[in-house]
Amino acid sequence: MEIEIFADVWCPFAHFSLRTVRAFRDRLSPESTILVRAWPLELVNGKPLDPVVTAAHVAELRRDVAPELFTGFDPDAMPTTTIGALALVEAANDADAELGERLSVELRDALFEEGRRIDDDMLARLARRSGLDVSAIGDRGRVESRLEEGRTRGVRGSPHIFIDESGVFCPLLDIERSQMGEVHMKERFERFEAFVRERLVS
Repeated sequence: MEIEIFADVWCPFAHFSLRTVRAFRDRLSPESTILVRAWPLELVNGKPLDPVVTAAHVAELRRDVAPELFTGFDPDAMPTTTIGALALVEAANDADAELGERLSVELRDALFEEGRRIDDDMLARLARRSGLDVSAIGDRGRVESRLEEGRTRGVRGSPHIFIDESGVFCPLLDIERSQMGEVHMKERFERFEAFVRERLVS
């Protein structure tokens, strides 16, 4: 089984989902690969994510579904772009799927659990440590190409999960906004599990 997740590094919903999907994969099918594909929200939306809005989503996720996550998140450490990080992961995926998965997790942990800023210096260190060409960080075309692929495949946002050619947007969460503007979330693990098991049977 190959699981693809189109996601951005600074998306808190993707951080929660990647953690959950990996744990489920390890129990159900540990030999399966997870490929995290670039879905650059700054290109989709025409602007970077707002640290204030991201911090609000982090607080909502911690309150409603994941009190154990986002322990070190610092909105002041939000990067101004994730294009370089996404390009590095794409290069890692091409070299070795396990390396791509490890870097995908490490980058999100650095931001959301350790409060570290993802900048060019960090990315260069990760590239050299992983045996990747540092120039991969500047390969914006690789990210734009993946964005176009995602659009062709019907990606709706971050995270959008595919097994084979069947995809579903953010299956692990229900996000509801009240008339007063309050946001509440529910974990929907059973929905994701059903989606996976249907793909395995088919």
